[in-house]
Amino acid sequence: MKRVLIILAIIAVIILVMWLGFQVKPQHFKALAQPQPEMETMEIPQGLPKPVENFYRSVYGEKASIINSVVIIGHGRVRQFGIWLPTRFAMIHNAGKDYRHYFEATFFGIPVLKINEGYIDGQSFFESPMGTYYNDANSNQGANLALWAEGAWFPSLWISDPRAHWQAIDDTTTALFVPYEKSEENFIVRFNPQSGLIDLMEVMRYRSPGDTDKVLWLTNEVKLADGSAVSYATWLDDGKPWAEFVIDDVRFNLDVSDLIRARGWQE
Repeated sequence: MKRVLIILAIIAVIILVMWLGFQVKPQHFKALAQPQPEMETMEIPQGLPKPVENFYRSVYGEKASIINSVVIIGHGRVRQFGIWLPTRFAMIHNAGKDYRHYFEATFFGIPVLKINEGYIDGQSFFESPMGTYYNDANSNQGANLALWAEGAWFPSLWISDPRAHWQAIDDTTTALFVPYEKSEENFIVRFNPQSGLIDLMEVMRYRSPGDTDKVLWLTNEVKLADGSAVSYATWLDDGKPWAEFVIDDVRFNLDVSDLIRARGWQE
């Protein structure tokens, strides 16, 4: 009996240490030192569906910023193996064309899992201790959708890039069409009737290499009382988010030609 109690006590201590380790938030990546160049602007286009026009005027006013590249640094959580892992990340976009993500999941603030993934020149890549693959057809489709979905952080992309276009559905819902290879994919975008901002984006996406069926993928953002916001990504059949992201720093229109093809994060 005494031996059993000792074993149970050791297990309890291990569980407590594991739990504590995953409560410690990682130190954020340092922001880039390059100054942000002056932003050019464009008029909000005529003929947009009414909820889309209301959205852009709520976000930008009469003129929207023209975004060519974005570097986003932030923190959050990613759910792996049923466990929420505290994470810091860097996301680099050549807007509407390419992107790279770098994630570090941490334990007591120490990186224990590093992932590089992206979509460059129409080909996806995923590099991690769990597996590595390149230019997988399913992943290409999903990565292209991520490329455009993350435009929610710089939504002028959806009106400045002529390959993207909107179609009205009803007073609070539209379809956003984006290019993919020689065809198009489309998101359903739902707007809040009071604020005019986006409540939800949804699209059919392949989740993993080898999958034969797509799953409805949902993204949304929730404003917090302190003025910050948390962005969520959810697979419908899972029923709860698998990722939470908070932006700590964002820089627009820097030269990202080297950074987007690098690995890791150079501080």
